[in-house]
Amino acid sequence: MGAEVITFGCRLNTTESEVIRRHADAAGLVNTVVLNTCAVTAEAVRQARQSIRRLARERPNATIIVTGCAAQTEPETFAAMPEVAIVLGNEQKISAQFWSQHADLLTRAPFGLDREEKVRVNDIMSVRETALHLVDGIEGHARAFVQVQNGCDHRCTFCIIPFGRGNSRSVPMGEVVTQVRKLVEHGYREVVLTGVDITGYGAHLPGEPRLGKLVRQILKHVPELERLRISSIDSVEADADLLDALGDEPRLMPHLHLSLQHGDDLILKRMKRRHTRSDAIAFTTQVRRLRPDIVFGGDIIAGFPTETDEMFARSRDLVDACGLTHLHVFPYSERPGTPAALVSCRACIRRLPGRRAVARGSL
Repeated sequence: MGAEVITFGCRLNTTESEVIRRHADAAGLVNTVVLNTCAVTAEAVRQARQSIRRLARERPNATIIVTGCAAQTEPETFAAMPEVAIVLGNEQKISAQFWSQHADLLTRAPFGLDREEKVRVNDIMSVRETALHLVDGIEGHARAFVQVQNGCDHRCTFCIIPFGRGNSRSVPMGEVVTQVRKLVEHGYREVVLTGVDITGYGAHLPGEPRLGKLVRQILKHVPELERLRISSIDSVEADADLLDALGDEPRLMPHLHLSLQHGDDLILKRMKRRHTRSDAIAFTTQVRRLRPDIVFGGDIIAGFPTETDEMFARSRDLVDACGLTHLHVFPYSERPGTPAALVSCRACIRRLPGRRAVARGSL
């Protein structure tokens, strides 16, 4: 049996898991399970650890490799687990050079590595470029995902992801167009553009092209593509070209998932978000004028430190104000090392009816 990859978390991880699978097979790994983890919540990390222990019971002779955002942000947590053979960082997991040059190390891993050898995680903030990984499809998915961007330059007070993914970096437009064309040639009718902060696309590329220009170039140069979809966006970063494309490009799907997080302006400020409640409402109103059939989803965090019942009610009201038809609602999850965690102390926690514990304090 070759390598099996188990994916947690986002579409970006799904895309990268296909790359990992191919690198692991090329390295000749057998009876190996790679867990591509998520760090966005404490629950995601807990599920990864639980899966590792279950796998070790069910497949005692398998080599377990842990990678992904949780491995990047908490390498020692996983290195301390006796079931884990090796821990790889987010840069190492998608590097063909790493997998080929360290095939011997990965093969020796189940026989026991010392602590220094077991953790292979670099400083993700030192990574300045992101490479396009040319794959002709993703096993088990009718849609193809194309990574156009990685990392994030923003520092929301609740979010650990920049420390797992590094700073923002983008794939040049020509490479993206080539990959989309290749996927269409392999029979894919729909492509989804993915990234960590996709509306931050192009900020560090020559000429600073925006996401809207990338969308236009894909639709222009790959006329055979039937449907183009974009993943979660930060509405405050949406550029004019993107809005125009939503209005006049029928092949750009009328669906946007918005990274809203909250409906109260004070909480948004404490989260260090860059939009206000009125900005979110104005954005959805504007896009509906351009594309009446648009459908909106959104991310909402409940129980952020200092949130009151009245503040929570404004988040609920925002659902109707923006006309959101589907939601990703998360209880606030304390992530060590983030500013929000500093005020989320256990000594000041109180319970609010119907929701998780929230803390008194200020940011």
